[in-house]
Amino acid sequence: MKGNIINYFLILVGAIVAIYAQANEKQSTAILILGIAMLMFGVYRIARTIPSKNDKDNDHIDRE
Repeated sequence: MKGNIINYFLILVGAIVAIYAQANEKQSTAILILGIAMLMFGVYRIARTIPSKNDKDNDHIDRE
């Protein structure tokens, strides 16, 4: 549960930082990359916890 909160926080902060970096007249590439990296890291951590559909199919085959 605590990990999910961290993941959603990373996604939210990463999105805000990326949008902020794009909103300035002088776009900061480093801040934009940092925001996108935080966003993608949060999405990766959430996606990692979702079981694969193929794994579920393989379990069914092994049980027969």
